[in-house]
Amino acid sequence: MSKNLIEWSEKYSIGYDEIDDQHKKLVEMINELYNSFLKGEADKVAESIIQKMIEYTDYHFKTEEKYFEKYNYSDTELHIEQHKGFVDQVTNFFNEFKKGSVVISYDIMNFLRDWLVAHIQNSDTKFSAEFQAKDIVKL
Repeated sequence: MSKNLIEWSEKYSIGYDEIDDQHKKLVEMINELYNSFLKGEADKVAESIIQKMIEYTDYHFKTEEKYFEKYNYSDTELHIEQHKGFVDQVTNFFNEFKKGSVVISYDIMNFLRDWLVAHIQNSDTKFSAEFQAKDIVKL
């Protein structure tokens, strides 16, 4: 039986379907990694899951950043720095994992969950509110 580390909820919705759908995909990937961890299979499948997460996260961040530029988001620089910081942390973890220096742990799972949830509810909500104030109905 699979469990989820994160249950998608409307409280995570920022009101733009394209971004919300990408966030849902990231939630699915974190849950996939979490379930492999619970089943004791993380060593076998984590590398491919984390690689997919890194690639998809890059795609997702580029999507957001495209809209920041298009709609002249006022906090673009800080938001991009947050994206870069997350990518750097996950890439560093991934490299250490491949070398055998670190293992998948609850700390890693909680970091992924907590970062994503906090980022959506704080940073992404800010750009969403600004876009909505500018009457941007659809991205």
